[in-house]
Amino acid sequence: MRGGAVRTAPPPAGAPVSRPAAAPPTERLRVDPIACRGIGVCALTAPDLVELDRWGFPAPVDGPLTSAEREQAARAVRACPRQALWLAPPAHR
Repeated sequence: MRGGAVRTAPPPAGAPVSRPAAAPPTERLRVDPIACRGIGVCALTAPDLVELDRWGFPAPVDGPLTSAEREQAARAVRACPRQALWLAPPAHR
């Protein structure tokens, strides 16, 4: 062996394989169209994540949020006067 590498024995047959921890799943920004009144505070608070349609109702981005986007989305959730926004787990559609 070169460079001081240490050789270890392979794990016994049937032993669980150690894997690195998976990254935690990310959340998605969701809107309740019944509760929303199209006030637009969400688009002002999170302009990278929410676009308003021609009637002023939000259309949030579809897909998992990055950590920076999650902070912006959390601010929009807190700012919504109708409480029509929420952060949903990844499995929630």
